[in-house]
Amino acid sequence: QVQLVESGGGLVQAGGSLRLSCAASGRTFSTYAMGWFRQTPGKEREFVTAINWNGNSVRYADSVQGRFTISRDNSKNTVYLQMNSLKPEDTAVYYCAADPNRITVVAFPRYWGQGTQVTVSS
Repeated sequence: QVQLVESGGGLVQAGGSLRLSCAASGRTFSTYAMGWFRQTPGKEREFVTAINWNGNSVRYADSVQGRFTISRDNSKNTVYLQMNSLKPEDTAVYYCAADPNRITVVAFPRYWGQGTQVTVSS
């Protein structure tokens, strides 16, 4: 069992930056692939980015490529999402996710956090 707790959301102006953190419980964190998703009201939850267990493989949605960076610190059981050049359309609830498989994590992750709100004002 893995429990995930996101933090770092908030209100930022367009063009600004935020860094989200996701703290995971459990000794198996370093073996899990991790991902970030986001959701706005009335829309499906969408994939944002994912990272494999050791950070050597990352994947981004086209909409955030070049602006967002995912990273992880296995010694701290934490994954990060650095978001730069934020746009109003990035406004959403951001969810952290974990899965043992780096393929499955981008579509059907096993574990989810509770989400953190990011609001980008124009």
